[in-house]
Amino acid sequence: MDLELAGRRALITGASAGIGRATARLLAAEGAQLVLVARRLDALETLAAELEASGPGGTDLEAGGRPRPLCLAADLTDPDAPARLREQVTDRLGGLDILINNAGRAEPAGVTLDEALWRSQFELNFHAKRRLAEEFLPLLAAGGQGRVINLVGILEPFGVSAAQAAVAACVLWAKGLARVVADRQVTVNCVAPGRIDSEQIRAHFPTREAQQEFARGLIPAGRFGTAEEAAALIVFLASGPARYITGDTFTVDGGMHRSI
Repeated sequence: MDLELAGRRALITGASAGIGRATARLLAAEGAQLVLVARRLDALETLAAELEASGPGGTDLEAGGRPRPLCLAADLTDPDAPARLREQVTDRLGGLDILINNAGRAEPAGVTLDEALWRSQFELNFHAKRRLAEEFLPLLAAGGQGRVINLVGILEPFGVSAAQAAVAACVLWAKGLARVVADRQVTVNCVAPGRIDSEQIRAHFPTREAQQEFARGLIPAGRFGTAEEAAALIVFLASGPARYITGDTFTVDGGMHRSI
């Protein structure tokens, strides 16, 4: 299947590790032109060099090599960050076709959470995604095949979770946005990964035994997922053939979630 991604300009937040890094690799393999965003510029530059060198012609563009991704360091909780990113992307690439709102972070659930934690979780897991989409929407609509893909989370909390409350806000906002931009050929979807083996998840499940114990009790597939398995869905939703899919949330969790 031709995913119609060659030459499409895609910005990925949280691109330095995990699902963001895997998504960058898959999009690069499809010929997309990438903008990699994270706080750790050194990690982005390492990934960019790897992607540039992995093309069929290495780093030689005349021989068919890949263009080097644009790497931008940003703290997305800064309300001014989206405007700065838009200026940099417009200056370097002239526009944008795909926005992948991958950056996010979850803190442990509790009963009574600190006020600062509520604010920080909503800033990163909802407002940052909203601001980026609003900032880039004119560029996404101008290309005639715009995509907004938000990485969220499964809405089945084990306790009071500021991150999951922010995710719920993001899902409802994305549904509303999808309805009002569909006639501009922009789709808006959410992807809800379950337990994906990544740097962030390993902070909570540091050993293989801890992962296996959790998976035996709660994941029908019997294991944690891989970043590549989540990235495959993201890349399809970003593709041309996915143009009629909008306003929905898709889980990648090995059957873990129970609600329909």
